[in-house]
Amino acid sequence: MKPFDKTRKCNSFPMLTMIAFPTLLFGFFCYNQYVKTIPFPDFNHQQPFQESSNSTNFKLQETNKDDDDENVRVVLPLEKCDIFTGEWVFDHGSSRPLYKEDCEFLNTMVTCLKNGRPDSLYQKWRWQPKACSLPKFEAKILLEKLRGKRLMFVGDSINFNQMLSMACMVQSVIPPEKRSLSYANYTIVFKMEDYNATMEFYWAPFLVESNVDPPTMRDGTVEPIVKLESISKHGDNWKNVDYLIFNTYIWWRYPTVKVLRGSFEDGVTDYVDIDQNVAYESALKSWAKWMEENVDPNQTSVFFSSVAPSHMMSSAWNNTNGIMCLNETTPIVNTSTFDVGTNQQLSSILENVVRSMKIPLQFLNITRLSEYRKDAHTSIYAAPGGKLLTQEQKADPARYADCVHWCLPGLPDTWNELLYTLIIYQT
Repeated sequence: MKPFDKTRKCNSFPMLTMIAFPTLLFGFFCYNQYVKTIPFPDFNHQQPFQESSNSTNFKLQETNKDDDDENVRVVLPLEKCDIFTGEWVFDHGSSRPLYKEDCEFLNTMVTCLKNGRPDSLYQKWRWQPKACSLPKFEAKILLEKLRGKRLMFVGDSINFNQMLSMACMVQSVIPPEKRSLSYANYTIVFKMEDYNATMEFYWAPFLVESNVDPPTMRDGTVEPIVKLESISKHGDNWKNVDYLIFNTYIWWRYPTVKVLRGSFEDGVTDYVDIDQNVAYESALKSWAKWMEENVDPNQTSVFFSSVAPSHMMSSAWNNTNGIMCLNETTPIVNTSTFDVGTNQQLSSILENVVRSMKIPLQFLNITRLSEYRKDAHTSIYAAPGGKLLTQEQKADPARYADCVHWCLPGLPDTWNELLYTLIIYQT
């Protein structure tokens, strides 16, 4: 990964500042008003519908003739290939989607077709790295890697969707009576009995402790308060897990963050407002310190996903008449000069903290490849609180369209293909 270039200079900086600062203030106001309507998952409504080697080369199985022009795809050593740099290729064959929307573990938050979306092209795009190819996802190979082990996604609802995606990607090779999904206040567990393995999700949207951790506080209507140095309450649940995949971003949406002075257990309500960037870095450093002191890298493989973008400014892809991600059916095709508004300062902070850690960690750099996918959001086909939008709400997409979360099957499946590649590669 290339470091951010902080040395560029611009002689017209004062004038640019005069123009840009009011624009940024207005943008922050609009963003904060919008995110208050984002349908963050309410776990009370999240019930579902009823051979190891040291070699770094892969020679993979034959693909279906209608899936690829190549009979064999070879993945280069990952040191020589950045799997996160590439392009989206439309798959005319039968390899996409990787599973059907009727996967029993999906809920109405993500089943866009069932919720009325008229197009399904968003399910047919495949990520093609520039210098190599991804290995074909093989559920049985992954399950063998997970035999007798635990894999846990930790973070916010974006990671929850990725966990559901992974469950659907492997469920077809597990007998129905040997698989199950259970919901609890903080942890959701997918059990695979034949493999004595679990795939889990743990809710910790800030990683550190916050007032939106309890189930009744997760609907996005409560302004969060965090305790930046408090992590062991969550961290104790991450011990002895074999694969940990972290994320934290979408809840860090205010220019300032309310930081608790005292303890939630003691009923303290006194807080101080801290700059978003300072608070984000402090929380990540608390997480990193805990990880270094409590995780054995010989037992646990650690991954951290970069920020998952939103698509709220249709002008970013030259659709001046559009409303955020509404009615978008194809990825962004201008691959060089677009900016969908991802917070680059938070991205840089995350990358720097991850780089400085004393334990091995794989960085899942999903940001740019996801920024292309303006077409893949749930938009007006989400179901906040388990309820579909009314016709009146659908008619007001500027307020109700969800351009933060993603349809399934969809983009999170690609994130899991990348995760699968790294898990297979490291062994």
